Amino acid sequence: MSKFGVLPPWLVLDPLLRGWLLEDIGRGDRTTNSLLIEDATPGTAKWVAKASGVVAGLPVAARVFQLLNEKVSFVTVAPEGSKCQPGQLLAEIHGSLDALLMGERVALNLVMRLSGIATLTNIYVEQIADLPAQLVDTRKTTPGLRLLEKYATAVGGAINHRMGLDDAVMIKDNHIAVAGGIGAAITRIRGQIPYPLTIEVETESLKQVEEALQHKADIIMLDNMPREMMQEAVLLIRQQDSGIKIEASGNVTLETIRAVAETGVDYISSSAPITQSKWLDVSMRIG
Repeated sequence: MSKFGVLPPWLVLDPLLRGWLLEDIGRGDRTTNSLLIEDATPGTAKWVAKASGVVAGLPVAARVFQLLNEKVSFVTVAPEGSKCQPGQLLAEIHGSLDALLMGERVALNLVMRLSGIATLTNIYVEQIADLPAQLVDTRKTTPGLRLLEKYATAVGGAINHRMGLDDAVMIKDNHIAVAGGIGAAITRIRGQIPYPLTIEVETESLKQVEEALQHKADIIMLDNMPREMMQEAVLLIRQQDSGIKIEASGNVTLETIRAVAETGVDYISSSAPITQSKWLDVSMRIG
């Protein structure tokens, strides 16, 4: 597993998982309840990958089953964050069949979604693995799934950007428009925020970069800049204040990410690993 992939505590995740189980089970699993006379009928299931990718979310899947029956044993065969191949065994589950059948869809959906994100993230990360720049995710996430989708990008090798609006200050184009300029926005915000929140400013031109430098932004984002302008902006920032972190963003693709990294930025943010990822196909077989 990536060194960055740390799950939030179950205290935080359990309400989400319970809600998703309730959504799927509703007033009861008509099929399972009709087939099984005794709730405690034991069974075994195997999870098998049907495509290649990076595995993510197995601890979450285990928790889904255990919320239905705490005696379910979820034995991980493929380590979290490892690469799998079609036909590879990912996990074995032992426990009451009603829990296995009722939890199947929610658990599989989560693992397939998170593994798809981790897989595409890892492909992006590998494009710049030999360069200092690091890939970071964004707030473009599925409502309700942000904690887990960002966990999946971390498993894939990226690092998390702010989790929400309360994590850090990011002054974007619309904030600049509301404030009447970068300088005015930084000055007003700096007097309001608690220590140790940082201030990041989105810039689209060298003039805006200079204004952000003048007002001592902690992080400067170079947004949708042509590569030549981005290179010039990096040199300008490094010459004036080597302590300022530089982030590049805007329409980053697998074809362009390496060129962006080669400009010397510290971070490259992209929503693509989450918004453009394909689910990793995984099946569950009982018996």
